[in-house]
Amino acid sequence: MEAESVKTKKDMNLQELLSKPVWQMTGEELLFLQNSSHANESVSETRTWETPSKRYEYGIRGIAKIFGCSIPTANRIKKSGKIDRAITQIGRKIIVDADLALQLAGKKAR
Repeated sequence: MEAESVKTKKDMNLQELLSKPVWQMTGEELLFLQNSSHANESVSETRTWETPSKRYEYGIRGIAKIFGCSIPTANRIKKSGKIDRAITQIGRKIIVDADLALQLAGKKAR
């Protein structure tokens, strides 16, 4: 008789189970819902978060890291103005778009 009650719980309408609050579910119901191969796509909707394609570095050390040079050389690169479009500076904070900086540094001056 116990086996029949387990079977009827498993045959429970999926929509009823989905509408039931989690805190009212038994462990068996929760596991059934989790393992159910008939899970509705709207319930098991997975979102893929894309990482931003831009890579940012911060400060003079960030510029040195991008170009693989020393900090004094990174200061000279920043002061030269070649990578100004890649730099955003607010007060003392320097944010550098690494890909754009490499692209700008690669271009020859006209």
